[in-house]
Amino acid sequence: MNNLVKILGLVAIIMISSLLIFARETKTIKESNKINESDKNTSETYQIRALKVPLNLEFAGEHVPIEKADIKERIDRELLVNTYWQSNGLLLFKRTHKYFPIIEPILAKNGIPNDFKYLAVIESGLQNVTSPAGAKGFWQIMKGTGRENGLEINENIDERYHLEKATQAACDYLKKAKERFGSWTMAAAAYNAGIRGVAKKIEAQKVTDYYDLLLGEETQRYVPRMVALKEILTNPTKYGFLFDTEDLYKLTPTKIIEVDTVISNIAVFSKKLGINYKVLKLHNPWLRENKLNNKSRKLYQLKIPIEN
Repeated sequence: MNNLVKILGLVAIIMISSLLIFARETKTIKESNKINESDKNTSETYQIRALKVPLNLEFAGEHVPIEKADIKERIDRELLVNTYWQSNGLLLFKRTHKYFPIIEPILAKNGIPNDFKYLAVIESGLQNVTSPAGAKGFWQIMKGTGRENGLEINENIDERYHLEKATQAACDYLKKAKERFGSWTMAAAAYNAGIRGVAKKIEAQKVTDYYDLLLGEETQRYVPRMVALKEILTNPTKYGFLFDTEDLYKLTPTKIIEVDTVISNIAVFSKKLGINYKVLKLHNPWLRENKLNNKSRKLYQLKIPIEN
């Protein structure tokens, strides 16, 4: 009897051990299959492809010399960065639909090539942002430059946030730069590095073409970034951006009211117009305080939503 018990116990131990080994092997096989399946899914659903740099690129009617190796690499970099930063790319498509119709006619009126609308895109992403250096608005205009080009800038009013007036100021600056350097590409570089800064580089390096100049990192990338975004925003499906027209942002219709007096409280003033403080400020971001001083009785134009 004791021998039988021992034998049965040994058989039980062997069976349990076998089951444990089988379970471990099964788990290992499942985990291995899971890893392989995961790898397979990743490669099938998300592919990071190299991009072909177009050979016929141009900016403001001026040829981009892709035949130069360093220029091709710089364009390639900007195409990759802006194609695979998908969320930012989609936001740019949405914002251009809203704001390009304001910018384009002002460029045309001033004889500035339409491609310069992409300058506002790379400067601010078409947002009223402030740079670490203090440049503000869609066109990232510094205080001194803004005042030199006709903008009112103080604690109460900052027309760098007035899209139409800031666009006009940018046009005035670009025309001066074009007259100085003779090409729109160089005018674009000067918008970033300053007319004086570019002039110093030309004098030091004895060349006059943007693509022949050795510039700082930001200015080196400046025109290639515009060229890349022009290419992407002009050809959304080519670069994998899919959307419907209703996905894009739209400008709210507005009417203009003229004010030539002091507004002591903009919040109270807004309510008299049937809107609120936030709505008035969203449409007139150049108003920087909850009042309009206007001691000189200057005539200001305010945008008010028509639906209200």
